[in-house]
Amino acid sequence: MSKPAALAEDISAFANAEGGALIIGVSNAKELEGIGALNEVKLNDLIEAPRTTCKPMPRYDYEFMPIINKRGEKDRLLLLHIYPSRTCIIRTAKDDTFLRIGDRSAPIKGESLRQLEYEKQLQKFEDSICEDATIDDLDSALISRYKQAIAAEELSTEQVLSARGMIKRGKLTHAAVLLFATNIRQFYPNCRVRFIRYEGETAQTGTQLNIIKDQTFEESIVGLIDKVKSWVKNQLRDFTSLDPQTGKFETTPEYPEFAWQEGIINAITHREYALSGDYIRIIMYDDRLIIESPGKLPYPVTPKNIKTTRSSRNPIIARVLTEIGWVRELNEGVKRIYADMEALFLNPPTFKEDSDYGNVRLILKNNILVRHARYRERCLQYIGNKTWEVLDDLERSIVTYMAHVTKVRTSELAQYTGYSTNTIQKRLSHLIELNVVYSYGRLRDPQRYYSLVAYRTTQSKSSE
Repeated sequence: MSKPAALAEDISAFANAEGGALIIGVSNAKELEGIGALNEVKLNDLIEAPRTTCKPMPRYDYEFMPIINKRGEKDRLLLLHIYPSRTCIIRTAKDDTFLRIGDRSAPIKGESLRQLEYEKQLQKFEDSICEDATIDDLDSALISRYKQAIAAEELSTEQVLSARGMIKRGKLTHAAVLLFATNIRQFYPNCRVRFIRYEGETAQTGTQLNIIKDQTFEESIVGLIDKVKSWVKNQLRDFTSLDPQTGKFETTPEYPEFAWQEGIINAITHREYALSGDYIRIIMYDDRLIIESPGKLPYPVTPKNIKTTRSSRNPIIARVLTEIGWVRELNEGVKRIYADMEALFLNPPTFKEDSDYGNVRLILKNNILVRHARYRERCLQYIGNKTWEVLDDLERSIVTYMAHVTKVRTSELAQYTGYSTNTIQKRLSHLIELNVVYSYGRLRDPQRYYSLVAYRTTQSKSSE
């Protein structure tokens, strides 16, 4: 039977992780011994173990579970439910610290212990000193941009950074270097964003690999936001359809601009930069956009209360980006993401916290299936069922795509379909012969583009 002191390591480990239950009355051979043989004093000692063997005492509860023990007698098990400690580290009475990793309780020291302190915000990574960096490692253009934003052009860089708590004991903090470093890779190889775009709605591997865009950005935070926003904007689609009542084209964005931009800015601002082995991912599928950020949501924010609860893992970084004009208060921006998605009749955003990988994901879904169904209906309306039936799958894909754009070039169709420009050109020639597609410009003109004949006819009529 376990003694109270023998439970200390597991109590510390569970409390420092995601919590768990200790079951007392089961032997190492997994036989049900029960606790019926214990006197009242020993039983109370076990119940009090979280209080007497750990410091500070973690939150816990206990219960008894009726069983039939290995001797065939009615008995009980004692369950100690250890709740996760969000704001402090739970140590044993001997000052040792443990963490639950998989199915074992492992001791943690040194850098691992410091990482745990960052996660619980006992220390803030951004607020500690970056020993290797100096003022000369900062980008003067970014610093000037910040000074201008706060009307401090006349002050020295040292004065500005000191006033914002980014210089301590004459040395730069991690926040200063993360925000303004000239060569970010030198200090933080994890301060990067990787954009991956897949063709279709799932990620394939091997010979079926369907990645059509893969771009990585490595910049200090201020410059990173600029570049990532610009890149993602160019990857997103506008859906254009013809209003039969007005004869005019109406364009709707794939996702509300504020929603995806705010998702990216929040990921860059509030991620856990102390997690040196991971980086931000933006993953684009045909039907959804995922923004994945290392580190869990800062306590006490959860996916359920994120619209109403405010907290920041990196308040200094958040303040600087607010002053530059990028960041809003966390829950205010999240509220508008919900509102803007609803305004475009899209599903609400989904926030997920993955305990296995230690990250947060924002998922934005478009309604591409509904839109494609409408485009196909429009195609059939314009070209007729007979013509549709003689088209092969690639030609149908081309025509369906052209139903939501006013004009398109060969290179764009090649990127969309994954086929070569020569193959696309052959299909376009066939569609021109069928009087489905009209070409604008000379044959070898790099600016040559195409549209549906039906759209050209409609435009001509509307301009008369």
